[in-house]
Order: sequence, then structure tokens, then C-alpha cells
Amino acid sequence: MVWRRPSVEAMSTVAVVGGHGQVAQHLLTGLAGAGHVPVALVRREEYRAELEAKGAEVRILDIENHDAGDFAAAFEGCDAVVFAAGGGADGDVERKRTVDLEGSLKSIEGATKAGIRRFVQVSAIGVDAPLPHDTSDVWRAYVEAKRDADAALRDSGLDWTIIRPGRLTDDAAVGTVALAPELDRGDITRADVAAVVAACLDTPSTIGKQATLVEGTTPVAQAVAAL
Repeated sequence: MVWRRPSVEAMSTVAVVGGHGQVAQHLLTGLAGAGHVPVALVRREEYRAELEAKGAEVRILDIENHDAGDFAAAFEGCDAVVFAAGGGADGDVERKRTVDLEGSLKSIEGATKAGIRRFVQVSAIGVDAPLPHDTSDVWRAYVEAKRDADAALRDSGLDWTIIRPGRLTDDAAVGTVALAPELDRGDITRADVAAVVAACLDTPSTIGKQATLVEGTTPVAQAVAAL
């Protein structure tokens, strides 16, 4: 296999798994505005017009029902992969496994098959911490899925970055954050998460780094550069 190792400056086409998600939609707009070509991977054709209006190319990918080979095919021509999918806030324990964990695992394998090294994953704050005995089944499944997906990515041999945001809000982007390996729990806007992910793609020093992200006072570019 011949690995593509583009310079970050040359990187232009970014596959976004879970491309209709709320963080992902902010990311699509940001990537397009920065001169990248975002590729939104979604399971429904009906999302196409909405996402194309945000500057994205749209490709169909069913995270739960397609295999790693399908993921690799969907990543064709891309220079990087962002895993931004999630099984949602509902009470479906099974979807935490099939989307949050298995979706990440198939994305990692698909990137490897496609010869793509750069991979950024949106995870969640505190997923390595022990869970209380009274944790609900749904929350336990979610935390364990994110934890195991992060471990798999760290062990993948890819050029990875893992961002672990705090509680997500729909407030307008602030443009300042706190980003460090370990931070106390806090909130963060979805728009600011997307801005950090986009900045990581353009910052080689974030490769091999895992960081918690909450609201703070440091401009996004500065926080990412200091990671």
C-alpha cells in the first residue's frame, strides 16, 4: 500500500463521517470557508441539498450497515478523515455500540485501506474515568463506546488527534476556548468544537495529541498551536 502523506498546507479534501450532525455541519462550513473541500458522509440522500449549500460534497454512507470496505470507497480522494458521528441522546444502548464505537472502528479501518493517515476524532470529556455504580445503562454504553473508540484510534498507527469536548451547547461561537490534556468539566459550543477540529487539521503539532475542550479565554488558533 502507498500511503498518501500530503503536507498540511496541501491538504484539501476532508471526509466528515456523520456529516449531518450538529458539530459536523459547523465543521463543513468552516472547512469550506478555509479553502478545503469537505465531504459530508451521510446515510440519507435527502440531506444533499442542505449540505451542498454549506459548501460540502455529499456521499452516501450508512455507518451501521456498511462495512470497512464501503468506508474506504467513500473516502476515495480524501486527504483526512474526521469522525464526528454519534448515536444520539436517546435511550438506545445498541446505537452507542453500532455508531459511536463500530462507526469509529470502521472509519479507522477504512482510512487505513484508503491510504489516508490523518484522522481527527470528536470524542467526549472524561470517558477514561471510572463510572459510578449507579450509572444508567445508556450513559455507560456511551462512555464505554467513546473510550474504546479513542483507544483503538491511539493504537491504529494513523496520524491521529482526539478532541474531547465538554457538554455541548447550541450557543453562538465564542472563538475562545480552554484546550488541554485534562480539564474540569464544562460547557462548549458546538461551533467552537468545529473550529478547534478544523484548526487541528491545519496544525501538524496536534498529531498524536488527545485534549479536553471546554469554554475558556484562549483564542482557538492559539489554543490549538499550544496543544
